[in-house]
Amino acid sequence: MGLSVILFTAVNAVVPVVLLILLGYILKQKNFINKDFVKIGNKLVFNVCLPCMLFINVYNIESFASINWEIVLYGVVMLVVFFVLGLGTAILVTKVPERRGVILQCTFRSNIAIIGLSLASALGGEEAVAVAAIVSSFTVPVNNVLAVLSLSMFATGDKSDKHSIKNVLINIAKNPLIIGCVLGLVFLGIREAQVALFGDVVFRFSHHTKFLYTAVNNLKSIATPFALVVLGGQFEFSAVKGLLKEIVTGTLWRIVLAPVLGLGLAIALNSMGLMACGVNEFPALVALFGSPVAVSSAVMASSMGADEQLATQLVVWTSIFSIFTIFAEVCVLMGMGLLAV
Repeated sequence: MGLSVILFTAVNAVVPVVLLILLGYILKQKNFINKDFVKIGNKLVFNVCLPCMLFINVYNIESFASINWEIVLYGVVMLVVFFVLGLGTAILVTKVPERRGVILQCTFRSNIAIIGLSLASALGGEEAVAVAAIVSSFTVPVNNVLAVLSLSMFATGDKSDKHSIKNVLINIAKNPLIIGCVLGLVFLGIREAQVALFGDVVFRFSHHTKFLYTAVNNLKSIATPFALVVLGGQFEFSAVKGLLKEIVTGTLWRIVLAPVLGLGLAIALNSMGLMACGVNEFPALVALFGSPVAVSSAVMASSMGADEQLATQLVVWTSIFSIFTIFAEVCVLMGMGLLAV
């Protein structure tokens, strides 16, 4: 495959995502949408549209046997590795406790739920999104637990008392994204059980309750574009005086070091035959390791007494510069024949 073809295909895969984010930012600047719209839109995306998307993608998996458990385990293990490496980085970079937790969170907590799933869709279609959805169903709760640990370790005052282990577990169980994935797995399990018991599928959600399936699928269809527009509307460029070192460190970790380590090791293991990764799995890994830090990281930082301004800046700058790093990742993977966009 020639370089021009790789570049052209990569542009077609990545730029549509960027344009929708840019559209949201421009609409906000032109006062076409306001903070209230963005706030409500974000709730709609997080609580309704994305869970529907995850449910449909998981439900449409052919069978449990088709799930690549190696890729799930690899993703979880790498998040823990990033947490350990990021802890050392945060301690070395700054002496301010409120900033250390934010930097640590940025090293492992990617925006797989919004940017990541959109990327997986652009890079590999429905099959790749299904893999990414499965990966997210395991990594999202791990991310939440590690994020609370990150911010609690360096919390000051009485904010750290608000997040006991019990409350963390309750919040994880109530997470709409996790609920969507779990429901998808339950319905997939029901379908598998029918085949095992009766030799065929007696009841199929997508067929026997088509009216409900169609409604959920319609919500799934608007999830990605609407989520990206809302994300663009959340961008707020503010002064970075006094935070430059922390912003550069967090940004480099999230969109350069994490994908280099995560994707690089996956490529090596795949080439040695120690892990099965193909054109459906690598988009999910790009989604997990290459996407910017999660928008919700800033909200959590604020609620736990960490540096909210730094967390917000990291959301903005990792999102902006990930345009270029994701483009580079796509070109490299396509050149190696590991993506088929």
